[in-house]
Amino acid sequence: MNTFATIDTGSYQVLILIAAVYNGEIKEVVIDRGRITGLGEGVNATGVLNAKAQARTFKAMEEFRSLLDKYGVEKYYAAGTSALREAKNSSDFIEKVKEKTGIAIDIISGEEEARLSFMAAAGGLNLKNKETVIIDIGGGSTEFIFGQGDKILKRFSTKLGVLKLTERFLKSDPVTEDEFYEMMNYLKNELKNVNPPPENPFLVGMGGTMTGLSAIKHKLEKYDPEIVQGSCLDLKELNGIIDDLKSRTVEKRKEIKGLQPGRAEVILAGAAVLKSIMRKAGADEITISDMGLRHGLMFDKFCCGNNTGRIYKKSHRS
Repeated sequence: MNTFATIDTGSYQVLILIAAVYNGEIKEVVIDRGRITGLGEGVNATGVLNAKAQARTFKAMEEFRSLLDKYGVEKYYAAGTSALREAKNSSDFIEKVKEKTGIAIDIISGEEEARLSFMAAAGGLNLKNKETVIIDIGGGSTEFIFGQGDKILKRFSTKLGVLKLTERFLKSDPVTEDEFYEMMNYLKNELKNVNPPPENPFLVGMGGTMTGLSAIKHKLEKYDPEIVQGSCLDLKELNGIIDDLKSRTVEKRKEIKGLQPGRAEVILAGAAVLKSIMRKAGADEITISDMGLRHGLMFDKFCCGNNTGRIYKKSHRS
């Protein structure tokens, strides 16, 4: 068996997946870990990565470097997404990460991010013969993938990221009804440009917003990927969560069972994006995938691009 790793350098969270791979299949997940660093903080307004966000991300990358060494990772691949695509000083940041940790980051396009997200979802859920719409809500962007079974029909990326929306609209604490209403109107208008999905699609959600909402639904004291993977969230449950989030300050949101404290500031925007998409799709329910970009990268780079029938024997999420 070979030990490989993938790193997702996201706009709000950075994640690492270390796995043992044999004959093109993942036999064991050694580490599946994320750190909220807010790398894209302020990028929408200033166009640059700020010093504090970079420092938080450097610290996470140093931790990831130690994990690569500790577990004897033979090869790794690190991808950068929305914040690094948009920030004017991305190249400086990437150079510093390489200098400090030896980790080289490749910036991938939104369309490539969508393709890899589809691979991740298909690797963890049975999508055979289903008309599928996969949504990956991130800090700086939201990716859409329309699929038929294990084939991609269309993929595209939008700039509807939870960090961007929070910074632009949700400035009060707790948020006001006017702020939330303005954001929902904005989302409705932005989604007008999204082509209608197939009739009665199988809707799949992935990313920190999705897994966070599932953890809230199940009131998880400790995150459990086996409970989250394949779980469902309906529109009535989502509306109840949104109402609760709107009524609380950010500090009070941290008391909600299942909500990762570092996600308390942006979870409302993420829930609003999901609600808007479900309305657009005419869907009453969404299925949650615990797998994300890091898994798609693992399938693509180290599993011969074949993600059928993957079985995870162990998972260490922290």
